[in-house]
Amino acid sequence: MISVVQNVAIDCADAYELARFWSEVTGGPLDPEDGPGSHETRVLLPEGPALYFNQVPEPKTVKNRVHLCLRPDTTRDREVDRLLALGATLLGDRREPDGTGWAVLADPEGNEFCVLRSSAERG
Repeated sequence: MISVVQNVAIDCADAYELARFWSEVTGGPLDPEDGPGSHETRVLLPEGPALYFNQVPEPKTVKNRVHLCLRPDTTRDREVDRLLALGATLLGDRREPDGTGWAVLADPEGNEFCVLRSSAERG
């Protein structure tokens, strides 16, 4: 027996607005049944589990124990710039002069995530 990961759940203050941000990040569409004011909103990804945003009353207070790591189809640095323009915040720059490393960002509600090097940059 096994279990299949159905979705990755992210608690937040505004489910629809945070899902819109992540829809822009991933290119995945919002669930057509969700709309402004929805307390639960999903971003449907072409592969893997959905991103599920659940509106909760309490604010985020500490570092995430689980976070997303993104591998862009462009360069890592271009993707970091794009995500910052979408409203992300740079929390930690772990990029090294030799091109290795990653960047730690936060979404508009402070949830941490990483941007890794692209497959081409790793090749």
